Amino acid sequence: MFNFMGFGENIGIDLGTASVLVYIKGQGIVIREPSVVAVDKDSNTILAVGEEARRMLGRTPGNIVAIRPLREGVISNFEITEKMLQYFIEKALGKHSFVKPTIAVCVPSSVTEVEKRAVEDATRQAGARRVHIIEEPIAAAIGSGIDIGRACGSMVVDIGGGTTDIAVISLGGAVVSHSLKVAGDNFDEAIIRYMRKKHNVLIGERTAEELKIKIGTAFARTIPVSLDVRGRNLITGLPKNFTVTSDEMLEALQEATTMISDAVHGVLERTPPELAADIFERGIVMTGGGSLLYGLDKLIQSKTGVHAMVAEDVVSCVAIGTGRFIEYMVDGAIEEKPKKKLTLFGKKSRRK
Repeated sequence: MFNFMGFGENIGIDLGTASVLVYIKGQGIVIREPSVVAVDKDSNTILAVGEEARRMLGRTPGNIVAIRPLREGVISNFEITEKMLQYFIEKALGKHSFVKPTIAVCVPSSVTEVEKRAVEDATRQAGARRVHIIEEPIAAAIGSGIDIGRACGSMVVDIGGGTTDIAVISLGGAVVSHSLKVAGDNFDEAIIRYMRKKHNVLIGERTAEELKIKIGTAFARTIPVSLDVRGRNLITGLPKNFTVTSDEMLEALQEATTMISDAVHGVLERTPPELAADIFERGIVMTGGGSLLYGLDKLIQSKTGVHAMVAEDVVSCVAIGTGRFIEYMVDGAIEEKPKKKLTLFGKKSRRK
């Protein structure tokens, strides 16, 4: 069936540095793709978006460049972000849909008003009828099943691609929060630097990500693991095969993971005592793809003395929370507005 309504669809978008997730009311998450766009520099046209564009990273000819239009949680290329959003919205609703959706988009807790406006404008230009901005820690808390409306302290650590957002939430808002520009992308960069320094080998972003996922570690493993990878020898300029161990990964990632655990400790230090007691009892909830790094929960727990647990669906938490936000908090507000406008002209409803 075609939907001929001019509005009515509600969409939640997790506009992440590494990936974009789209949640539609009643359907759940319908899109989960990398936030990468392939552009032909000669004709200034977009060739691919999402997973297809990600496969081109590091493998394109001179005239084609694979761009990640978001850096550290904010828009670095407005025009490309707008086109990417338009592509995902059309893919979610259908290219020939007449729907102009209401969209909730999440942003890091530390973004400025100018950066928020950029996200809002890009979403409107991409076809949204109405845009609502929600902070990532709040969305992550909702998506992980925390009842944020209670007068009880809950701590969320959301580790995405570009930022780590830490917040203590009570009564629907963030009491103490901190956003750190160290996250999954920094893990990849640290691995690339380490391989260059230790092995004199240059590896690409995709190889670094594979190392991070398969043998990356933030806390010493009881049983070490290793992985064979390929790169370019910086001395001979020729391809080289070599083996990387989890102990090397621990060393490579130590600086970035320590910064995250220190930031969590810093937020706890600034938390009011009553809420700190709640967190000690309830634990710290970790969300975002970066939380899947082996041993990061153990590192935070050893640093703070508070039990840290990884949420059930870490990658989707923010998108699910954004979608639930628009389902339960936005719908009512939209429905009430037409009724209020009637009174501006002195007209009253005759219904009894």
